[in-house]
Amino acid sequence: MKISTLALSITAALLAQQACADDFGLGALGRGTGHSGFLEDSHAAVSSRTMYYSADNRSGTNNDLREAATLLRFDYKSGYTQGTLGVGFDVMAFGALRLDGGDGHAAGPGLAGNGNSFFPTKNNGTEPADSFARAAGNVKFRISQTELHVGGGLAPVLPILVSNDSRVAPQTFDGGILTSSDIPNVTFTGGELNKAEGRASSNSTGLSVAGGTRDSDSFKFGGVDYKPFGSSDNAIAKNLTLQYYYANLQDFYKQNYFGLVHVLPLGNDQSFKTDLRYFDSTSDGKNGDSGYAFNNNGGYAKHAGEVDNKTYSAAFTYQLGGSSLMLGHIGVSDDGGFVWVNQGSLADPHQQGAGGSDFYLFTDAVVGQFSRAGEQVNFGQYSYDFKAYVPGLKASVAYLDGTDIKSKVAGGADQKENEADFRLDYVVQAGPLKGFGTTFRTGTYHGHNTGTADQDQTRLIFNYTYAIF
Repeated sequence: MKISTLALSITAALLAQQACADDFGLGALGRGTGHSGFLEDSHAAVSSRTMYYSADNRSGTNNDLREAATLLRFDYKSGYTQGTLGVGFDVMAFGALRLDGGDGHAAGPGLAGNGNSFFPTKNNGTEPADSFARAAGNVKFRISQTELHVGGGLAPVLPILVSNDSRVAPQTFDGGILTSSDIPNVTFTGGELNKAEGRASSNSTGLSVAGGTRDSDSFKFGGVDYKPFGSSDNAIAKNLTLQYYYANLQDFYKQNYFGLVHVLPLGNDQSFKTDLRYFDSTSDGKNGDSGYAFNNNGGYAKHAGEVDNKTYSAAFTYQLGGSSLMLGHIGVSDDGGFVWVNQGSLADPHQQGAGGSDFYLFTDAVVGQFSRAGEQVNFGQYSYDFKAYVPGLKASVAYLDGTDIKSKVAGGADQKENEADFRLDYVVQAGPLKGFGTTFRTGTYHGHNTGTADQDQTRLIFNYTYAIF
């Protein structure tokens, strides 16, 4: 029995138990936890997102893609029932409508489908669909500072799994996630996920990796975030966070993650941030067999189709007033590319729209991913917050340069790539449109012998959220 099915039985029993307790006047047991109740702590909101997406591949077919869509979303998050064990639920539903992307410019098969999805397709992938919708919900349980969410609509942002929200609709997952902060300065996170809903799909799929045409129904994970000096009066010591996470996508890979984040305050609105990350990924189960092979992001693999990777990254950010300058380096081992959960290669027509994924590296850029076998990446980003002049306005520019990419072909030519990105964000701070946000992003990618087409990409996004209560 999968965890999401089991949760429904548990929930029914717990709700019955709670109702019985209320009948006997026991519903007040456990009060005084700082929470008001199921209805009192409930929140509901309606949000909209309208997005224009353009990708000029400058070579090959589908070299001038343009799409536009608008989405209306409803979110409801209940509070918890009173008692030692609190029970509640969260619900998310949305409907998306395709707008005119221009005749002959719609993303076709392989681009509106799994691989680079923006909107679902119809007629066996030959045309964009006119609309699509999705709804999901999860039940939640709380004891003290420990919470368990079980069901659908989960959007984790963890070092070993990052939910993608870079298009008009979000990527979500089904399963269970437990978070506990009962121990001071320590946060435990763990669980199991079984299915995913792609950012351009109404359907659930199994979980996979780039190149995998078969899927898995088990992604188990667990980890801890630890602040060793969290209660210290020393400003330097208490801003240190240590991380360890373990993940296992059954029949594809096992992964260990170690992280360190430290923010050093320098006074006068200045700080220096250190962010260190290390991933060690190995093969699991059927990985490497037909349908379970990993394509190593187009790079060299010591053992074809098998996961074998170590990736480290170091980023340092100096912040002064509204200015921030980040410089860093990422190194990918020679034996194979970096691996993460990615449904973009699933072959079943019913799984179209499953593509689109993020990962926890600074190289997850607008166009490229800079995570191939052997790749050494230097990157930098300058950001400015105009809060002193135009509150709500932010801008950033970034550049990534990847070299030493291992060739798939023995004696093959050197491979390298680079990308320049720009981002501008503005959120209205007051008045009738307070909270209305606009984001403009561009990315220009160049590859040398990588097999990836040069591309210019533009995204224009409008977001607005209205809190009902």
